[in-house]
Amino acid sequence: TRSCPCFPIFDSHPSHKIQTPSSENRNIPKSSTHTQKMKIASTLLIGTMASASAFVTPSASSTRSTVAVQMSEEVPETAEPQASVSASLPAMSQSMPFMARPVALDGTLAGDVGFDPLGFAKNSDDLLKYREAEVKHARLAMLAAAGWPISELFDSKIASILGLAPLLQSDDRAPSILNGGLGKVSPIYWIACVAGAAAIDLYGITQASKKAGYTPGDLGFDPLGVFPKDKDGQEWFKLAEIKNGRLAMIAITAFAVQELVSQTGVINETPLFFKPIGETLHEYANSGYIQ
Repeated sequence: TRSCPCFPIFDSHPSHKIQTPSSENRNIPKSSTHTQKMKIASTLLIGTMASASAFVTPSASSTRSTVAVQMSEEVPETAEPQASVSASLPAMSQSMPFMARPVALDGTLAGDVGFDPLGFAKNSDDLLKYREAEVKHARLAMLAAAGWPISELFDSKIASILGLAPLLQSDDRAPSILNGGLGKVSPIYWIACVAGAAAIDLYGITQASKKAGYTPGDLGFDPLGVFPKDKDGQEWFKLAEIKNGRLAMIAITAFAVQELVSQTGVINETPLFFKPIGETLHEYANSGYIQ
């Protein structure tokens, strides 16, 4: 009898006689052999399915999970534009190149050239409060810069028509803190000014500032509809307003100081800006400026 070295089978006999496959097969029932074949076939089938799953299209749930992972990985990229905007700002102030640009002045407001040498604006909230105050003073200064010389030109004429005493000084200077003469103004005028200013400020605090997208000084006042609808036009108007307002604040201060020093009204000191050219040339000729 042949022996198989690969599958040695030990008998239960004490002599441990090695049985050959042929003798073993004679003792194994046919049902047991069929069961072994079924197990081997099942194993091969499972292995084939496992290997073939690598070539199957992913299911919808797995696709959604993959997309979710990719989207979660891409979320931080949305913060890159803000970081790039901050990185693009100049390190030094545009208005004062020898000083560092204040951190709070990030260029988002119209007319922002990094001018804050005393460091009033510590953060964005402070910046918006100071811009609100700047816009209010700018608008008031523009009214005053126009009203000051107009009052010196027409106060005497209007007062004579209405039968009232003129408020101008004898040298045609407008009433002011430095010039004096504020006592001549009726208290009703001051009450009306204070009441009007308080009403506008109250509306801005309680109503306008609560609206979405509010910018400092935007009270929605545009009766003539000149404010543009497009973004570029709006930015141009905001820049023009703040620049003219800043110039007006300087001008009204210069008016007061000029009249204090020269003791002469601004319309007489610089008539070229406030009077007709013919009248101005005639005054220059009489005063010796033109020979």
